[in-house]
Amino acid sequence: MTALPAPKLRHIYRLDADLDALIDLGDTPQGHRRIVALTGGRAEGPDFHAQLLATGGADWQIVRSSGSSVADIRYTLETDRGALLYVQSHGVRHGKPDVLARLAAGEDVDPSEYTFRTTVTIETSAPELAWLNDGVFIAVGARQPSGVSYDVYLVE
Repeated sequence: MTALPAPKLRHIYRLDADLDALIDLGDTPQGHRRIVALTGGRAEGPDFHAQLLATGGADWQIVRSSGSSVADIRYTLETDRGALLYVQSHGVRHGKPDVLARLAAGEDVDPSEYTFRTTVTIETSAPELAWLNDGVFIAVGARQPSGVSYDVYLVE
């Protein structure tokens, strides 16, 4: 059998996002639902620089009984050249119970103490960024007391 190429990662952008106060819907039929609005921020990368638009972007989370949270993140970026990017991320943040409790309490926890990973899809109509539409992306996230950061990578 022919050997398959090992995937490589290429950094696309770092998003630093500001967050609104958490909305806790409580236990729903899907699980413990929380919504955290993304209110602004910046994405910086080698191919574009963009602003996170405050257009209803949020993380519609389900918190498991273990304390892990399942992320359903959607937001819009506008590049400095005016291109719009619609971004969706799905993934999970998990770790030891005491670490997740510290995060839930709003403490500044080192990202090496927990795992926060998502898959990412990006849609755009901008011809110069059309390659994003066909990419397979992953992200590594970190939660701070008043915001969140994501490093988004293209899997090559």
